[in-house]
Order: sequence, then C-alpha cells, then structure tokens
Amino acid sequence: MELIDSIVKGLQDKKGRSITVADLRSIGDTICKAFIICTGNSPNQVQALAQSVGEVARSEAGQRPMAVAGMRNAQWVAMDYSDVIVHIFLPETREFYDIEHLWADAELTEIPDQD
Repeated sequence: MELIDSIVKGLQDKKGRSITVADLRSIGDTICKAFIICTGNSPNQVQALAQSVGEVARSEAGQRPMAVAGMRNAQWVAMDYSDVIVHIFLPETREFYDIEHLWADAELTEIPDQD
C-alpha cells in the first residue's frame, strides 16, 4: 500500500525506532486497515517524526491526515489517515500502552531500524 510505504519512509527519514506495521484487514469491525507504531527518543523527535510523516505522505502518496492529536506534549502522537492510523510514542509511553498486544490477532511486521 503506497500510503504505508510513505509513512514508513517518513518515520525512517527521522530515525524512528521499532517501527511495527499491524495489518488489521483480517480482523472484523476495526476502525482502520492498519496501525503503524513507532518510537521516538524525545518529545522533539516525536514531533519531528510526525512532521516528516505528514510531508512524505503528502508528497509521495497525495494523502493528508484527517486529524493529528498529541503534538503539544509529544508523548503519543496519533495521525489519522482514515484507513491507516500512525502512533508515535516516547519509549515509556509505548511500553505502558502496549497497543501491539491489543491487536494480537493482527499480522505484525517489524521494520528493521536504520542506523
């Protein structure tokens, strides 16, 4: 899916870590087709990751998020692209909410970190 590839590229461009794509299409009654989950090391990096995703998704996939939440405190930024929702967390916030395990039935794809 072009949008997912663009989002992953935007996350990788700003050194996002532990990127996971959760494919939700095989699960009934979900709010979207995929979650993309990523970790940033600081509030500034979380904001930079979200900005990069917005820029790359717009330029490469022609998509803009319907909504973005969490930019002010930048512990957890959620970007809603309707069929795809992006979650960018600080490490301790990601660990606390552990949303990958909420969707244990989803097909999870781990994207290798780029150094």
